Amino acid sequence: MSHLAIEPNRTALVLIDFQHLNVNRPLVPLSGAEIVANGARLASAVRESGGTVVYVRVLVGEIFRPPVDVERPRFSELPPDACDIVPEAGREEGDLLVTKRQWCAFYATELDQHLRRRNVKTILLGGIATNFGVESTARGALDRDYEVVFASDAMSSLNAEMHDFSITRVFPMIGRVRTTDEIIEALK
Repeated sequence: MSHLAIEPNRTALVLIDFQHLNVNRPLVPLSGAEIVANGARLASAVRESGGTVVYVRVLVGEIFRPPVDVERPRFSELPPDACDIVPEAGREEGDLLVTKRQWCAFYATELDQHLRRRNVKTILLGGIATNFGVESTARGALDRDYEVVFASDAMSSLNAEMHDFSITRVFPMIGRVRTTDEIIEALK
């Protein structure tokens, strides 16, 4: 495993879908509370080091639903706070909030523009779900020439097999996979 060198002032933490609807779902291998706590620790460390913190939420009622072989859940009635970032995620004034309507946080959003204006070259990535929003956003980051570091213990999924495949097979080909503690140490 290569040494992790991070330029904090050229780094953004992007946390995907730490919102009420997702955090409260059954997740594996870590619970919503566990990954949100690690995400909040990362956000604090990134802010302290001079980096950018971005929270991404999905408007689940507006997701495009093409014809598919495996039907995804539809939410007919959502609680009013379903798409709000949970307070435990540590969002503070000055953090960016990006709203998406697809899995990828880059598609049809202002995320890339926010990052380019801040001269970001490295994205620290965590969120829900590992193999959906996180992986799709990571692929979008790779396509846009960002370096990606995955916070392995700040993400989880609905299925252990899919989570593990992304962590062990896909992410190492896109970037570097590290724990929250390893990333925080590299930010110092």
